[in-house]
Amino acid sequence: QVQLVESGGGLVQAGASLRLSCVASGRTLGAIATGWFRQAPGKEREIVAATSWSGTNTYYTGSVKGRFTISRDNAKNTMYLQMNSLKPEDTAVYYCAARDTASSTTLFSLAPMYNYWGQGTQVTVSS
Repeated sequence: QVQLVESGGGLVQAGASLRLSCVASGRTLGAIATGWFRQAPGKEREIVAATSWSGTNTYYTGSVKGRFTISRDNAKNTMYLQMNSLKPEDTAVYYCAARDTASSTTLFSLAPMYNYWGQGTQVTVSS
């Protein structure tokens, strides 16, 4: 079992930056692919970014490309989402997710593919 705890959310103005962190416990992050999702009120949960176990492969949804960066520090059992140039449409609850994988290079972009989830952290961007 893997427990995930996010932190770093908050209320910021448009154009600001935030860095979300997600600490894993129960197991090391090795052999675990990870991702960040978000869910705005009245909308479905959507992928924001994902990375493979090795961190060499990454995926970003189109609306955040060039603004967000996903990374992970396996030695610290922590993954990050650096969010720059935030926009009001980025407002949502952000979740980190993880799943077991035998491949160091495969990443997963769909929510049902993940079996471990954090509790979520609220990000609110004012205009």
